[in-house]
Amino acid sequence: HPTLPPLQTPSYVMGDIHHIALLISVTVCSFILTFIIIFCYFRYKRHELVARYSLGLHPDETFIPPGESLRDLIEQSQSSGSGSGLPLLVQRTIAKQIQMVTQIGKGRYGEVWMGRWRGEKVAVKVFFTTEEASWFRETEIYQTVLMRHENILGFIAADIKGTGSWTQLYLITDYHESGSLYDYLKCTTLDSRAMLRLAYSSVSGLCHLHTEIFGTQGKPAIAHRDLKSKNILVKRNGACCIADLGLAVKFISDTNEVDIPLNTRVGTKRFMAPEVLDETLNRNHFQSYIMADMYSFG
Repeated sequence: HPTLPPLQTPSYVMGDIHHIALLISVTVCSFILTFIIIFCYFRYKRHELVARYSLGLHPDETFIPPGESLRDLIEQSQSSGSGSGLPLLVQRTIAKQIQMVTQIGKGRYGEVWMGRWRGEKVAVKVFFTTEEASWFRETEIYQTVLMRHENILGFIAADIKGTGSWTQLYLITDYHESGSLYDYLKCTTLDSRAMLRLAYSSVSGLCHLHTEIFGTQGKPAIAHRDLKSKNILVKRNGACCIADLGLAVKFISDTNEVDIPLNTRVGTKRFMAPEVLDETLNRNHFQSYIMADMYSFG
């Protein structure tokens, strides 16, 4: 039998194989490098955040005299003239002393617990580590000067707990046993007076958010961006207070700029204005956010 010479692979085919192999190698290396950069960035931001909240913390903690209630501490902080909530070290001390009692809710951001501090009930919102941006933004908004209002959920403290890769982000607020407006309406029969109280108090809180207060220590106008009945709580007296400010935007009137959070979260589609749904909302015009809030509220 005659022996045939081995088939020769055309040079242009070999060239294509080399190019494909090179392209695959470069693509894989790029993905790995991108992943490493993103991982290092988030690790750096986490350490920076922990360092920011650990700055100046004494090992013995800040001393809070026995008998001081949360109301006393908050009134003292307001009368001191800062208007932006309790001092950071006091917040951290309160957070360390809270006893978790029972879980009362869970959502895409994390969990909500009822806790106790010196016998007083508080709500503790525990954010997932992936929701760090929401925690930081909500904490920042709550600590805005002149933010406190009877129809805005009362902020008490924020803290970061954990070491290494395990981190818990705490947001501590007033506790309202009636829960959200959504749950309250499902199990409560209302007369016209009670309905008006719910509506009036809710819109009063929204009005305070939207209003800019001018002065040496003024308050910027703020838009909520995620208004719905689950983000409005009912107080014991039948009035409402607005909660969940993780998506809020601020208007900086000095520079005519909108301060938008670096946050991947989006609102609830059922309550979104049409211009938000079809992405035609003018993101550089603060009044657009105000109008979207009013649509959600209605």
